Amino acid sequence: MLTFLNQHGSDLLIKTWEQLYISTIALILGIIVAVPLGIILTRFSKTAKIVIAIASMLQTVPSLALLALMIPLFGIGKIPAVIALFIYSLLPILRNTYIGMHDVDPILKDSAKGMGMTAFQSIMQVEIPMATPVIMAGIRLSAVYVIAWATLASYIGAGGLGDLIFNGLNLFKPDLIIGGTIPVTLLALIVDFGLGRLEQQMTPAAIK
Repeated sequence: MLTFLNQHGSDLLIKTWEQLYISTIALILGIIVAVPLGIILTRFSKTAKIVIAIASMLQTVPSLALLALMIPLFGIGKIPAVIALFIYSLLPILRNTYIGMHDVDPILKDSAKGMGMTAFQSIMQVEIPMATPVIMAGIRLSAVYVIAWATLASYIGAGGLGDLIFNGLNLFKPDLIIGGTIPVTLLALIVDFGLGRLEQQMTPAAIK
């Protein structure tokens, strides 16, 4: 282990940063798009089925195939990788946001309306807080997916820990494979734990 760190320590830090950088941008973009869209779709049930079906279809495209499709459109590097990972991040967040908002107790919605809240106030002050655990579950799932799939972005020159893993496979060096795989796993676990703590902070005490 110490020998590996002495030989590849600086490269490991750079690749880990690249992995986290790509994954974070893709996830943030996914949240920015999918959460508001999921909220809006609760007001249009028929459209919601179509949009979620399209997102589900995109999710079925093999990750390597999607990354390959990005090359003619955006070239190689981090931009096409981020776009591909963004597409993959959408479905869990969109679906959970829609389900979480849709399943808020109608009595609470009626109570908000009875208190004189506008539709926007009801969404922001009642529905989103009540749906937070379900929404955050979708974000946590997407985060783990994106961090894992970002490994494949190495194939299109985006860097990340996939460089170590695939170099290890090509050169038959198990230490490189393990040295790339363990940080990916740790990143996913740490991010999931961090988002879990954030979920606890954001969830209203009444539903904890």
